[in-house]
Amino acid sequence: MNGALPFATTDVTRASRRRESAVRGLLGIVTALLILPLLAILGLLIRHGAPALTMDFLLTAPAAGMTAGGIFPTIVGTLWLVGVSLAVAAPIGVLAAIYLNEYAGDHWGTRIVNLAIVNLAGVPSIVHALFGVGAFVLFLHLGTSILSASLTLAIMTLPVIIASTKEALAAVPMSFRQACWVLGASRWQTIRHVVLPNSIQGILTGVILQVSRAAGETAPVMFTGAAFYLPFLPQSVHDQCMALSMHLFTLSTQVPGVPEALPYATALVLVGLVMSVNLTSIVLRSYLRSRRKW
Repeated sequence: MNGALPFATTDVTRASRRRESAVRGLLGIVTALLILPLLAILGLLIRHGAPALTMDFLLTAPAAGMTAGGIFPTIVGTLWLVGVSLAVAAPIGVLAAIYLNEYAGDHWGTRIVNLAIVNLAGVPSIVHALFGVGAFVLFLHLGTSILSASLTLAIMTLPVIIASTKEALAAVPMSFRQACWVLGASRWQTIRHVVLPNSIQGILTGVILQVSRAAGETAPVMFTGAAFYLPFLPQSVHDQCMALSMHLFTLSTQVPGVPEALPYATALVLVGLVMSVNLTSIVLRSYLRSRRKW
């Protein structure tokens, strides 16, 4: 061996390590660049909106033709829209994903359904808004209401929940299912007690993405349930409501004489609401991941 160590580092190994370090550094730079736009947006919102962000702003209604006052009705309305749409979309999306992944085989029927889900995810939100007007407001006679707007948002966000749930279910090892079947468990018992508990993280990801998108959409709620201004809070799903996204659009484009800080403060509250939901989901997923045994 001419005195050479059997496991000595060769020139090829050193070159490979240098390339790996270079690629790792490049990927790190790209990741950092992804964060910069978010920091820039947050910095701009905080700089212009923080002076108006007070408790009175959060807990009072708009006043003086929306040039003063707060955004409390819009926060309540947004919670109504997100809550009702989540109550509709989450069960349907999860059950559809369970059927497609656990029961339906790979044949032309399921391929058509999967293609429809992918196409539905690519439909622009304004098209969903027009569908909501035709299907829920006019055809089902639900009127412009929270229910109509929430159903429109639910249809718009269903593909996200279905896709993320399918991926989470498929990530559970098949050996888990086979072990249950050998012990005599039915397919549904296996799904309920083994598959779903071990895929809850991915399911939560889809649900949280649904919440984030539903809270920030303007067009679907503008035509189906959101009002320009309401002097009262909604009492049921058959009432109209104000929404943060719609209110931000109104302040920015429709109301003259609005103080500069008001739109920025409204946007800051909307972004903060979405970020708080995402943070809650991250904490919950970390807790569930720590309890997983595989």
